[in-house]
Amino acid sequence: MGSTSDKIAGAANKAAGNVKQAAGKATGSKKLEAEGKVQELKGDAQTAKGKAKDAAKKVVDKA
Repeated sequence: MGSTSDKIAGAANKAAGNVKQAAGKATGSKKLEAEGKVQELKGDAQTAKGKAKDAAKKVVDKA
């Protein structure tokens, strides 16, 4: 998966996680709220992975 794909997937997971958390809070579902938090963290990790790939590519391109 390329850096752009990682960043897009990360943003999508973060957004879906935030929606799940809000739905969990609104309905009082701690399980749904926790699932949303996990999905948001997964999105953060994917976004970071994409940014790391970009940084590595810049280093390689400069060499």
